[in-house]
Amino acid sequence: MTEMSYLDGNMLDGPLRELLAVDLSAATGRCASCGMVGPMAGLRVYAHAPGLVGRCPACAEVMLRLVRAPDRAWLDLRGATYLQVPVPPTGPPSLR
Repeated sequence: MTEMSYLDGNMLDGPLRELLAVDLSAATGRCASCGMVGPMAGLRVYAHAPGLVGRCPACAEVMLRLVRAPDRAWLDLRGATYLQVPVPPTGPPSLR
């Protein structure tokens, strides 16, 4: 049996930077609790905690938590089964 090769996690820097440099309000998310799919801009956001809490508009379960500090941020998406982010096509028009 051959061992699968892997790359160091640092290689994710570029691809993740591309994804997170977009307007996430245009992204679509799926609630892990009720399965509702909708735009992240449709979440009900509460700012009464030390950070921001985004709740599903259908079942009110937490989908997103964002806490900021002066030098870092914590993003928790455990309440979402996925986050679909629109990105512009890349490559020559013939390959799109």
